Amino acid sequence: MSLSSSIAQPATPGQIPRTARLRARINTDILVLVAVLGCQLMVVVDATIVNVALPNIQQSLGFSTSDLSWVLNAYTLTFGGLLLLGARLGDILGRRSTFLGGLTLFVSASIFGGFATDTSMLLVARAFQGIGAAVAAPAALALLMTRFPEGQARTRALALFTAVSIGGFSIGLVVGGGLVQWLDWRWVFFVNVPIGLVVIVAGLMSLPRLTATSGSFDLQGAVYSTAGVGAIVYGLVNAAEHGWSASVTIVALAVGVALLAAFVYTENRVPQPITPLRLFASTSRSAAHLGRLVMVAGFMGIMFFLTQYMQEVLHYGPLETGLAYLPMTAATFAASQLSARVLVARFSTRALLIVAFSIAAAGLYWLGTLDASTPYLRLLGPLILIGAGGGMAFLSLTTAALRGVHPDDAGAASGLVNTAQQLGGTVGLAIMVAIFGASTRGMTPSDTTFAHGMTVTVLAAAVLLSAGGVLMALTQGERVQERTALASNPAQR
Repeated sequence: MSLSSSIAQPATPGQIPRTARLRARINTDILVLVAVLGCQLMVVVDATIVNVALPNIQQSLGFSTSDLSWVLNAYTLTFGGLLLLGARLGDILGRRSTFLGGLTLFVSASIFGGFATDTSMLLVARAFQGIGAAVAAPAALALLMTRFPEGQARTRALALFTAVSIGGFSIGLVVGGGLVQWLDWRWVFFVNVPIGLVVIVAGLMSLPRLTATSGSFDLQGAVYSTAGVGAIVYGLVNAAEHGWSASVTIVALAVGVALLAAFVYTENRVPQPITPLRLFASTSRSAAHLGRLVMVAGFMGIMFFLTQYMQEVLHYGPLETGLAYLPMTAATFAASQLSARVLVARFSTRALLIVAFSIAAAGLYWLGTLDASTPYLRLLGPLILIGAGGGMAFLSLTTAALRGVHPDDAGAASGLVNTAQQLGGTVGLAIMVAIFGASTRGMTPSDTTFAHGMTVTVLAAAVLLSAGGVLMALTQGERVQERTALASNPAQR
């Protein structure tokens, strides 16, 4: 045998490079998902993990009862108020740099908060956490959009994004409860450091250096949107604490509405708006944002009271409370994956959203039958239904909100998704607190009174989600031709 015949023949031209490219693509996709999902997990978890530590924070730093709520509100105000601005920054300055910059600020603020020695230091840290989240979160979703084009790949990526977004609530309670119980309240901030470092490294390794959008920055629109959304968030926060009739609440909401009206007027006239109004040209897309607000309003308002029910009526500890939500988290994950892999290909967005809102509403109606003696096993059914409905709904809502959006508008569109979610949580809490207060006014405080107020509140949330289902039935009927036209014609976007 000749030497030449004993040497393996070279592979068909292009075979090895193609395999190598495929492996590189898969590895990069995984790193992008680690970066995006890790960022979203920190942002969502931060909304709940600090809740568990509030009593310990109050005792350690000397917060008054009235000021303690600002440990949460300082984050909510800056995050909600700056989301639209943060989204547009990514489009203009580059999403990779804004994502990494916002994440670095978030992690740095977490370290600062963990070492806080007084109330002012902690509140400043929480405010800067909100700023970092407002910059990083829209960029994260926009990067996911640009990495995974419309179709099955994006649907599966959004399913994971949805599972993290909803599951982060109970994860925050579990992790927060464990950290407070076994270590110290400061670790609810320090835990962001190792996670953040992993996310930053994954981002540095995988995120492309996309060319930033040329043009001028809409400073006037940025001021109006930031101040307007911030004023509305402040008004809603104040409504939850002091009622809807409080003068501060009324003034803040009125100022917020006026500023947002000025924002819309400005955006219609500037060449490069911070939020292009063409994003609202599609009825189904606009309704998807409203549907997200409604769904989150119902969820977050109820979770606030259900958490207290578990701790005050069922006498669960912080860790037990977090663990009690795990069946709902599992149902959310399972439903989102089933939707991504099976249901989306077989049913329309409209059908899926009608079913999803109906399932979640049914879970809330069922939850509305509880009383002061209800055992946890009777909560399992409602929690699973609520989680399953949410898993189906949020995936379809996100898909509908981003469908047909041009890559140049990905950041602004992602900012609207995050803004709807943030406002939904704040609106829901304010409304549900008001309903709870009205339903228990004049009653002697007791477990029975709390259970009664929660029942009324849960049923109100169920009605809200039922209305959301009707909204989806009326608005998610765009023909395929219309969606194709929106995707291909910039003038219609």
